[in-house]
Amino acid sequence: MVYVDTSVLVAYYCPEASSVAVQEFLIEHPKPAISSLTEVELFSAVARKVRMNELDQLDGNRIISRFLSHLDADFFTFISVDSRHWRLARSYIGLFNTPLRTLDALHLAIASLEEFELVTSDQQLVQAATVLGVKIRTLNR
Repeated sequence: MVYVDTSVLVAYYCPEASSVAVQEFLIEHPKPAISSLTEVELFSAVARKVRMNELDQLDGNRIISRFLSHLDADFFTFISVDSRHWRLARSYIGLFNTPLRTLDALHLAIASLEEFELVTSDQQLVQAATVLGVKIRTLNR
């Protein structure tokens, strides 16, 4: 199973250069995993796009509504973040061998502990996953 990070999810719901590639990928991988972290980060990314005038508020609301309807329809396998994930993320950061940011470490921990392949378009996350031995797939932007 695959776990998609926020960079992939944003490209699915918002028009971006990689949107077509993400849509094709998700057709081939039904019911991908996301987490409660991904959910909050998607809301944050859409809010940022509205604030930066990349989306108007109506489109932002439509994107959020579509995402919530997909959650309700079980479009995704939903993973709740728990203490195991936080502890592993802390351990990854504490190795001091990658420039991991907090939430990226948490995405890596979720993918690792759930034995999912992490799908991302974030090159820094790809590099950290490679160092840490977490299964990773890149969808280019």
